[in-house]
Amino acid sequence: MVEGLGRIGFGLFGLVVLIGITWLFSNNKKAVDWKLVATGVTLQIGFAALVLLVPGGRDVFDWLGQGFVKILSYVNEGSGFIFGDLMNVPKYGFIFAFQVLPTIIFFSALMGVLYHLGVMQAVVKVMAWAITKVMRVSGAETTSVCASVFIGQTEAPLTVRPYIPKMTQSELITMMIGGMAHIAGGVLAAYVGMLGGGDPVAQAFYAKHLLAASIMAAPATLVISKLLVPETGTPLARGTVKMEVEKTSSNIIDAAAGGAA
Repeated sequence: MVEGLGRIGFGLFGLVVLIGITWLFSNNKKAVDWKLVATGVTLQIGFAALVLLVPGGRDVFDWLGQGFVKILSYVNEGSGFIFGDLMNVPKYGFIFAFQVLPTIIFFSALMGVLYHLGVMQAVVKVMAWAITKVMRVSGAETTSVCASVFIGQTEAPLTVRPYIPKMTQSELITMMIGGMAHIAGGVLAAYVGMLGGGDPVAQAFYAKHLLAASIMAAPATLVISKLLVPETGTPLARGTVKMEVEKTSSNIIDAAAGGAA
């Protein structure tokens, strides 16, 4: 009990130190909205509690972790069909090109298909709407940050491309920090495969926690960016969430090929 409280206290101390260091590098210390910072940190801690402590939330992320493992098993089957015995880790060892790269390619193709079908747009919109309402930030920057949870830092800003020329400095740095704070879905899956090895239980464990950490990084991104460059302008998309993703694929096969490219 005491040891657990000590770990929590040490973590909170580290959080305060990081916020303090970020504030020291702020370009306008007097303009920092501490209410927004407190809301973002609370949102992050609340989500962590939902994943780790609340039975319903824990069950959902356990299910998501198991889903990741199931998809990884499909990748392994396909890789085994193509590369044959080279996928045998006990015999040939862990070969990055055969064990990891197919996972990245497959998940990138899967994300391309989900965006083509409009599934990821719906997920990103819900996340962005919730964070925008709670933290009172602009919808454009929040949408880009939430998109970074699932896709790469070069593709995420394209979800709000019409707004980029008119973004404030604070919005622009939020978008940039969001890209650096997250990892694309394909890379996340690769980490799950590397850390979990061939053990499905370990893979599900790492998938659950890596996905939760990636989602928690969304409000953390907004906290850090609003400390470094506080919002002093008037964002064009304040309080609204609009996502415009141009469809470049004509069908699911084209979307999968484009995502894997």
